[in-house]
Amino acid sequence: MFPEDVFGDGVTDWKEEYAPFAKYGWGPSVQAEKWNGRHAMFGWVFMCACAYAKGHGLIPDAESALNLKEWGTLATISNKDTITNERAIILIANVHFFFISLCATLCPLPFSDSLLLEPGQEDEEPYGFIPNYKDTGVTKTAEIINGRLAMLGIIALMGNSAVTGRSMIDIINEWIGGAYF
Repeated sequence: MFPEDVFGDGVTDWKEEYAPFAKYGWGPSVQAEKWNGRHAMFGWVFMCACAYAKGHGLIPDAESALNLKEWGTLATISNKDTITNERAIILIANVHFFFISLCATLCPLPFSDSLLLEPGQEDEEPYGFIPNYKDTGVTKTAEIINGRLAMLGIIALMGNSAVTGRSMIDIINEWIGGAYF
């Protein structure tokens, strides 16, 4: 089953209406799904690492509001006392990873997989709504499915956090039975 089957003519319409972007893999493409999945998987690794750090006292004063003297203008962004040390550390790490990804996009290494398609390079064949597991192990299909599951998990985590009003790290700790703290 191809994305055209699932989303009607959306993928085809995108390629026609936004041809300058579509030729580089922007929009609904396998290349974009692959990179979004990679970011989601990194997000889970980092959130679990933050939960571990919080549970073992590695984040100093995790629940206290940012101090202007120590953090500079980042402490005044929200004009409230809502940004904690824990949130600032998570924010800085994710911004750092975003810039690393941006560098990989603008100046890819010869052995790396670039975010954008090269001019004239074709996107991979779509995996469909439910990819077919032909091979086992570390494969492109496994990467797509793991990325999709990571993205769905982050959506569930954000929804749970929004409904309950608790921090995402506390919810992750609860989901794994309190193993972090």
